[in-house]
Amino acid sequence: MVQRELPVVVVGAGPVGLAAAAELLERGLEPLVLEAGDSAGASVRQWGHVRLFSPWEWLVDPAAQRLLEPTGWAAPDGGAYPTGAEWAAGYLAPLADVLGERVRTRARVVGVARRGRDRVVDAGRETEPLVVHIDTGAGEERVGARAVIDASGTWTSANPLGGDGLPAIGESAAGQRVRAGVPDLTDPAERARYAGRHVAVAGSGHSALTALASFADLVRDEPGTRVSWLLRRGGFGQVFGGGDTDQLPARGALGQRAEQAVAAGLVTPVFGFRTERVEPEAGGTAWTLVSEDGHRVEAVEEVVVLTGFRPELGWLSEVRLDLDPTLQAPTRLAPLIDPNVHSCGTVYPHGAAELAQPEPGVYLAGMKSYGRAPTFLARTGYEQVRSIAAELAGDHEAAARVELVLNETGVCGGAGLFDEDTSAAETVAGSGCCSTPSEPLTVGAPAAGA
Repeated sequence: MVQRELPVVVVGAGPVGLAAAAELLERGLEPLVLEAGDSAGASVRQWGHVRLFSPWEWLVDPAAQRLLEPTGWAAPDGGAYPTGAEWAAGYLAPLADVLGERVRTRARVVGVARRGRDRVVDAGRETEPLVVHIDTGAGEERVGARAVIDASGTWTSANPLGGDGLPAIGESAAGQRVRAGVPDLTDPAERARYAGRHVAVAGSGHSALTALASFADLVRDEPGTRVSWLLRRGGFGQVFGGGDTDQLPARGALGQRAEQAVAAGLVTPVFGFRTERVEPEAGGTAWTLVSEDGHRVEAVEEVVVLTGFRPELGWLSEVRLDLDPTLQAPTRLAPLIDPNVHSCGTVYPHGAAELAQPEPGVYLAGMKSYGRAPTFLARTGYEQVRSIAAELAGDHEAAARVELVLNETGVCGGAGLFDEDTSAAETVAGSGCCSTPSEPLTVGAPAAGA
């Protein structure tokens, strides 16, 4: 088995995984994309009702566009803002179609190893190929690989409601009354589920703001609907973003809508609330949420958990990884994306050098590369895989030539993830703490893209 004759295995057929395949093909390398879901963009389709806050112009990878154009594919209106479903149907599905048999669906990767060697063995790690173990539902397979790009994302590993990173006591017992994800309140069944009820929304990122804006409309339209917003931080700080100073106007408008909902009394914020227990009330139709300090939010009938995501690392247990102990992102990337430091256009250029792992030929890319850091941008992922493809093709100069400029959010400093009140230190754009980028980028998931 000669390594150069083997494919580069890409795990995940989402936006970044498919972009990786296009970049590899353009470099003369053969990709094999393995997707656990039934179709390309399976995770994106699950939040298909959410509208991204970046336009089409920044949602298409350049190499992918070059691959698609000879087929007669026409790029959508660059200034329009698609939903996740429109992104999947108008771009991801056609891209998967043109890649053809290079994309395999219903192929769940359950492990990656060096052929004939567990992670302890040193000998042969530079010369033996990687072996990817796959569960197809009908059986198990092993596929040889010259390299592996893990672009599997984090969508399937949502953070729990519990304030310490583990499920709160009683969270699992509450079943579907505690659910992750932004509800689709345009769907009659979903709307009926929440109408007239007391809903608790946990989280403070873009997904939470998206949900709050929708729930505010429901409160106006459906008598008896109440929304409690559980924030782990001690004050709003920069949670609403930069408003008019955000260089992605739809992102700024989203924060403004959520802020207006609070000001109008449609949403009730509960600060410093780190959920410890979910206690059933008499009758079994409502729950009381109890924080670590004993604060109680009572008569809650539905809980929407939007507390972020985390990487699934179990199937990478037999390859050698170098991950930051806090963010679970590549060690060289972690300081560049630390949410305690970065919240505006201050994520520095990065590519193959920062994403490569000690295991030869293994790279993390896309949202998976950000570990637990929020607000990953799709355009960042496109640049990541362009650099990785160049490195694997031996073009080290192109791999190192990474240029990435992010949009200002209109706020500076970190994201204020701790539960202290940071409002006194809040600074708006124009104060000199943020550079002025020249090129807008895109969102990659509902946590970053509503």
